[in-house]
Amino acid sequence: MKLGLPASVRVLVFPLCLTGCATAPPTVDSSPSSAATGEPSLTAALAAAPGATASATLAALLRDHWGWRLASDPVTASSYGVRAYDSALGDRGPVASAESKRARDAFLTRAKSVSIDNLSAEDQVTLRLFIAELEANQNADVCAFEEWTLSPRGNPITEFNYLPEIHPADSAADAANYLARVEAIPASIDATLASLELGVTRGLFANAESSGRVLEMVTRQLAQPLEEWPMFAPAARYAAIASDEDAARFTAALTAALTDGVAPALDRYGTFIETRVLPSARSDEAPGLAGLEIGEPCYEALVRSYTTLPMSAAEVHETGLREIATINQEMQTLGEKLFGTRDLPTILTKLRTDRTLYFETREGVQAAAQQVLDEAREAMPQFFSRLPKAECTVVPIPEYEAPFTTIAYYREPNPDGSKPGEYYINTYDPSSRPRYEARVLGVHEAIPGHHLQIAIAQELPDLPTFRKYGGMTVFVEGWALYTERLAEEMGLYHDDLDRMGMLSFDAWRASRLVVDTGLHAKGWSRQQAVQFMLDHTALAANNIDNEVDRYIVWPGQALAYKTGQLEIWALRRRAEEALKDAFVLSDFHTVLLSGGAVNLMELRRRVDAWITSQGATVSAAPPS
Repeated sequence: MKLGLPASVRVLVFPLCLTGCATAPPTVDSSPSSAATGEPSLTAALAAAPGATASATLAALLRDHWGWRLASDPVTASSYGVRAYDSALGDRGPVASAESKRARDAFLTRAKSVSIDNLSAEDQVTLRLFIAELEANQNADVCAFEEWTLSPRGNPITEFNYLPEIHPADSAADAANYLARVEAIPASIDATLASLELGVTRGLFANAESSGRVLEMVTRQLAQPLEEWPMFAPAARYAAIASDEDAARFTAALTAALTDGVAPALDRYGTFIETRVLPSARSDEAPGLAGLEIGEPCYEALVRSYTTLPMSAAEVHETGLREIATINQEMQTLGEKLFGTRDLPTILTKLRTDRTLYFETREGVQAAAQQVLDEAREAMPQFFSRLPKAECTVVPIPEYEAPFTTIAYYREPNPDGSKPGEYYINTYDPSSRPRYEARVLGVHEAIPGHHLQIAIAQELPDLPTFRKYGGMTVFVEGWALYTERLAEEMGLYHDDLDRMGMLSFDAWRASRLVVDTGLHAKGWSRQQAVQFMLDHTALAANNIDNEVDRYIVWPGQALAYKTGQLEIWALRRRAEEALKDAFVLSDFHTVLLSGGAVNLMELRRRVDAWITSQGATVSAAPPS
């Protein structure tokens, strides 16, 4: 999954304010500014923020916190249909980052002062989740991501090129607000550079490979004609609704803002990477957090945050090794049916080198993605009693990003219905895209994976807003990975090659437990990580290269997938054993999906409460 904000600053919940966003100090009223107060969409958003929260004290806290998040992250506010901050980007830099953290800590202090014993059962869940979210991000302060991270998945190119997808373009006011945002981009980039400069003075540097990729993205965009920049696209959109004179003025102003402001700022950003970062960047021999002085406490915090369990890096690593061994045995059994051999290296070589197993055209990649989406949509009512209202569409990953990113990702729908959920598929270099992965990939990223879960969460009427639009990565990704095997029950895999793709994807996620901990806790080299995935998954070499880069720049996040999947399957077995013939799979799915993306301890409580409500006895032992 991917969201519009830079991945490097998200810990376990989404969407969060960028680490460098400005907000009022905690001793000052943290409600929205008086200039925005009364704006209808903001008023509605604040009124809805507590959901059905019964406690007036907790409701006020949730309303104030949501108002702070909207004000301090204006672009995300726009994606939610809140128009109060459409002309702003949000402040960044060291001062803004410190202010943001102080405000967050004030909200945490306020939350901890709420007496949980006086709350309803559901309000107790909300308070625990709220505190856990803020504590996880507070614990990750030691990582100081904003001071050193450079990521192909989150940088000024990916962030600001996506801005037109979020920003409305229906009026002269929209055009003026968009222009104001573009004019603010240079200051935003310079503030980002100020944070990176602070990291340089502290001896904190990104790894060389990721830094070089970001530099190449910047260089490529600067070499393109301005008319081809995604940031320039609103010129044509506005021309379709405006007079010739107004359209000409907007186009001229936008051209000037990009040419005289954004392009020089991107050049400064690229020069900084080239001259200040790359000479001291972490080498491929030690690219992970293990190569940073803050690495050990940072990674400990991230392991706890992304698993939401009291696990150590060593425990996660061993879990990954056990899972890999089991899945590789399944691949050997299926390989004997498909290729007449149980030898894993031979099976993997066949999957990687037989060109008949790969796509030939970009159109073929996209068509396969659409086909699995259509078939899954038809099958869902048999397995889910609650379905999302929001649609999901297939979108090719943009050209400026495709060579540097992963095989696919998902972007959630706008809550106001202005944009559907989007399954982004990488059609770049189609001959490197295996056909046997197409079905499991669509299942994970679209339905019944990310789109089903996230769209349903957004549409839950009684949840507080932070639970609708945020949530724990371990649930979000654990759910999507759970559905990859569920898809076999749904009849979405047509043959054994599709099933081999599913097993390879499962091995991929299990290998993440090993590779992520290897890089960040055991000091693995980049090549060690690449080789492990080559040896245990059928992923193409170019995909593995991009994946390893992702784990390096987004430490800990990769642990959430398999951890969440294992928990969900364990809870399903627990429910099946307790309820026996009374177990209804669609009801179980409703229980999982009707509380938003909770952490694993809350998920256990939720499932156990459901089992008890059905008249069955819950085992005292945790699920396994």
